[in-house]
Amino acid sequence: MGREIFSKDMVADCAAELNIQDLGKAAIADVLGVAVALETKTGIPFIRMDQGIPGLPAAKIGVEAEKRALDEGVANKYPPAAGLPALKNAASRFVKAYLDVDISPRSCIPGTGSASISFAAFAITTQLAPEKDTILFIDPGFPVQKAQLSILGIRHLSFDVKPYRGAALRGRLEEYLSTGRIAALIYSNPNNPAWISFNEDELRIIGGLADKYGVIVLEDLAYFCMDSREDFGRPFSAPYPPTVARYTDNYILMLSASKMFSYAGQRLGMACISDTLASRRFPALASRYSDSGIFAQTYAGSILYTISAGTAFSTQYAVAAMMDAACDGKYDFVSDNREYARRAERMKAAFVKNGFHIVYDEDCGRPIGDGFFFSVGYGKMTGAALMKELLYYGISSISLSTTGSDYEGVRACVSKMTPEMFPLLEERLGAFNADHNTENA
Repeated sequence: MGREIFSKDMVADCAAELNIQDLGKAAIADVLGVAVALETKTGIPFIRMDQGIPGLPAAKIGVEAEKRALDEGVANKYPPAAGLPALKNAASRFVKAYLDVDISPRSCIPGTGSASISFAAFAITTQLAPEKDTILFIDPGFPVQKAQLSILGIRHLSFDVKPYRGAALRGRLEEYLSTGRIAALIYSNPNNPAWISFNEDELRIIGGLADKYGVIVLEDLAYFCMDSREDFGRPFSAPYPPTVARYTDNYILMLSASKMFSYAGQRLGMACISDTLASRRFPALASRYSDSGIFAQTYAGSILYTISAGTAFSTQYAVAAMMDAACDGKYDFVSDNREYARRAERMKAAFVKNGFHIVYDEDCGRPIGDGFFFSVGYGKMTGAALMKELLYYGISSISLSTTGSDYEGVRACVSKMTPEMFPLLEERLGAFNADHNTENA
């Protein structure tokens, strides 16, 4: 007799009600839907490791600044397409303070979260030259970004980076970039879901090859300064997080208020474009949009604007206030976010104790850091099977296969794990292991 909390039939019926054809390949939102539906039907809480929702309160500095902006009457105004000057100035200063990179305010452009930033970036980078029609993903990565390319009808390629760390990265990238078809390449640093972090040598390789082949690098910094192994987070002081911006001018840095400031609900991300790329004129853009053809102007005015007609006025004031406070040393967002590392360390220990293993377990010879995500496998189980089996024990996750990984396992997000839930996690993992430890030896 198994120790499952939810029967296979109950989970299957719930998936069918939600029109999910293959639960093993389910998107994040679908897994979330199943977990929520089962909780609602039974009253039994889930261990929620599926969706990357901030598990910390939103920064009060931002909330208060947004309230003031609304009280002052901004709600009935359309915001500037390229962003509020106060936010653009704050973003420029923030990038200097925390990355030691110089980007002018005019090249810092807000969108409604990193989702709109990447959507617009995919569109514009594949419209600069007719032969460059493909986006390259250095995987594993965020599944929604590939979904965006499906909407846009843009071709993409990808490879799992695990076997190609360090110097080996150069040869692997050259295989793709030398075709001449790659318009842009994208990765997250730290990585969602594996939590690996490219080092300066690897980013030097990426930057050098971007210059050699005329490729734009989209560096997703959604988990900014969250590598707990390093002493990042002191404004205008080394050490600074690694970034490709030191090695090429062909880049867009994508910053997000969602995890950095726990401000996900208000939807604001920043595209921080190198000044060289931002000011460059592309005849193909001028012809397509009947505008100046200047990269940043087209990106903001002819593409981002058509998606949302700007980014919420009040949220721009909020993020500007948080960025300025961080630069002034009045808001230590990095220390606040260390809580995720503490949760990850404890969660990983619980999984390993109960027969699981960390899939992406090292970072160029260093043990993987603790942070917002980690990856786990169990014996010989596929990621799809493991994700489904864990649901029966009240634990939700997503299969690594949906992230472009070549390895079997699931992604675990730590953000919703509060202290009182750890005994429940231990209990459920123990039950899972007791039921499976002879099946996958």
